[in-house]
Amino acid sequence: MNSFYIPDISGTSIRLNADESRHCIKVLRLKKGDMVQLMNGRGSLYKAVIQDPDSKNCLLGIVEEEKSQSNRDFHLTIAIAPTKNNDRFEWFLEKTTEIGIDRIIPTICQHSERKDIKPDRLEKILISAMKQSGQTYLPELASLTTFNEVVDATDDSVKFIAHCESGEKRLLKNSVPSGKNILILIGPEGDFDPAEIKLAIDKGFIPVSLGNARLRTETAGIVACHTVCLINEK
Repeated sequence: MNSFYIPDISGTSIRLNADESRHCIKVLRLKKGDMVQLMNGRGSLYKAVIQDPDSKNCLLGIVEEEKSQSNRDFHLTIAIAPTKNNDRFEWFLEKTTEIGIDRIIPTICQHSERKDIKPDRLEKILISAMKQSGQTYLPELASLTTFNEVVDATDDSVKFIAHCESGEKRLLKNSVPSGKNILILIGPEGDFDPAEIKLAIDKGFIPVSLGNARLRTETAGIVACHTVCLINEK
């Protein structure tokens, strides 16, 4: 069944926005009476029927609300340096959404090669990945944040920094507790500056390794996401 994203769903009928209406009617060629699935990005799923197949303002009738998927007992945030190549960062967003991530913080580091992002485009990628994968929670995309702002933030997360410098590090897979909120810092292609690593450790971040291979930024982010989700698999 084709899925559509509507952040605010209430009442017995609702209209798709212009983009979703065009995709529904012009691209998928759905017609009056066809059934579709709606998701609000917060765990709820709805079945709906097309009542007015308007390609600019498609009207849907809500048939039933399916049982909401319960939220996970852990919360995963990855703070990651945007890659110089936009496609790689977008690939990271797509794949971590498919795997399951709650929050992404694009982070500016000392060695960052990219210091700007296009939030509107990235948000569309997140929505598309959520719909394609059947996930019902839309990850939060934070605004561009400096490294110091990330390490200075206080919350109840267990915090890790994955870096390639020498020194004592534990494998992430042996360090992540299940059922806990997790924050993982992933650096740029040139890795974190040694001063950043020291600052993070001083702020309570645990230095970890993702394995023996030297991974690209986007690959490291995906490996970190998958590791945490596997540990919390039930």
